[in-house]
Amino acid sequence: MTTVKKLNFHVFVCTNERPDGHPRGCCKAKGAEDLVQQFKMEVAKAGLAATVRAQKAGCLDTCEYGPSVVVYPDNTWYGPVNAQDVGEIVQSHLLQGKPVERLKIPGKN
Repeated sequence: MTTVKKLNFHVFVCTNERPDGHPRGCCKAKGAEDLVQQFKMEVAKAGLAATVRAQKAGCLDTCEYGPSVVVYPDNTWYGPVNAQDVGEIVQSHLLQGKPVERLKIPGKN
């Protein structure tokens, strides 16, 4: 019998790629792939690997705020997120339950 892992949070990082010069921008070109890896490392470092999953997502339709991140089940949308923000999101939101207000996408939260 397989045991299903109970997750407290699911972190999706938009890694969608658009052509150069697209008016809405492109999360992948803004370093989103590296953010996915950084989230995974920070989640593991915080001891949350058993209850938090961080992964790539296709287009989250928040291109103008990219790279964008959404945390479920809280439905908290962040952007633009950079490498320096990842640790803060993990510590504040995922560990302490306090979303990072300054990174929230207006109109999505």
